[in-house]
Amino acid sequence: MMRAIDTQAFLKDLHDLRAIGRFRTGVHRPTYSAQDMESRRWLMRRLEECGLDPTIDGVGTVLGRHRGDGPHLLVGSHIESQNEAGWLDGALGVVAGLALARAGLPVDVCAFADEEGHFDVGFLGSRSAIGEVTEAEIDGSHNRTDGTPLRAALASAGLAGLPRMQLEAGRYRGFLEMHIEQGTQLESTGLRLGIVTGIVAIWQWRIVIEGAQDHAGGTTMAERRDAGLTAVRLLSAIDQAFPQVCGERSTWTTGRITLDPGAPSIIPGRAEILFQIRDVAVPVLERMEATLRALIRESNRRERCTATLEEISRNTPALCDPGLMGALSEAAEALCPGGWQTMPSGAGHDAQNVAKVMPAAMLFVPSIGGISHHWAEDTKEEDLALGVRVLAAAAERVLAAR
Repeated sequence: MMRAIDTQAFLKDLHDLRAIGRFRTGVHRPTYSAQDMESRRWLMRRLEECGLDPTIDGVGTVLGRHRGDGPHLLVGSHIESQNEAGWLDGALGVVAGLALARAGLPVDVCAFADEEGHFDVGFLGSRSAIGEVTEAEIDGSHNRTDGTPLRAALASAGLAGLPRMQLEAGRYRGFLEMHIEQGTQLESTGLRLGIVTGIVAIWQWRIVIEGAQDHAGGTTMAERRDAGLTAVRLLSAIDQAFPQVCGERSTWTTGRITLDPGAPSIIPGRAEILFQIRDVAVPVLERMEATLRALIRESNRRERCTATLEEISRNTPALCDPGLMGALSEAAEALCPGGWQTMPSGAGHDAQNVAKVMPAAMLFVPSIGGISHHWAEDTKEEDLALGVRVLAAAAERVLAAR
């Protein structure tokens, strides 16, 4: 006998949370802002109403603990938002956890702090919860937008001095995170659910090109060492070469190009490019990196400006747990026959960190138009309701297993 999920209460919770920090049809709840802390207090009240014991830790992660016997599952995501962004990113997974707790399932519900990376630690809440974040890292961290030190932000949010929560991995059969897809794969195929196979790794570099700053009128074309033109030609070469070596869902992105000094009548003497690649398979990422390095060598052979590659970060892909994926697949087929698929996640999520200490899996619902990280982000209510019913049915399967 499956537990009945109160989908109306679930949708009401989502809309109540949407009202905190409302921006147009989305929300603006950057980490540790007044709106963010209000949403965390709202969540703690809701957790208590659902019979859980809520706590907030020293980085703002909220955990609601089930009071009864196990076995337990951990369910959740995050509730802060990108600036002037969507109402479902993260919030959906946390409110889904509330719905499972309300139905009486033995779940703990978590909202990890700063998944969106307003501070430069990266995945502060979920990495802290698995013991990966040092006090020194917190000491050295700043807000990416305005430079506020993380310590100062924690103090103004009333979190200074609180202990940091550590997940008791042995308490849980696994972690489930329901999330919007943030892409168009489900919508374009007419499917309503995605069972995530793995979460991409992101490898990031800074490409620095050194030329010679000079006068835009007095310097002939033959004499120039234009770092801007070299940057454009290199990026064009990357875009031509990568389709030959990439995977089916690989992505590559030039997030920023800075020309120095950046004036209309000056030949740029320096270009700085922020560049990243994503895929779920390390061999594919390694092929792409080898191609990138070869293209930079070729650029340095042909061009009059010198390009160098500086690594910023690289992480490992997180593969979802087969047992949890199986439970999600069975639940999806039971409730929406033929209306689901397996798929990789092109975005990073807290689940990739939790997966280091326990089995983890993710369930996607469609994003209308693929829009996310924007206030127009949305999902049909019937898809939200179906998603939480499937999540609950999968949780029951996992908890009932001997």
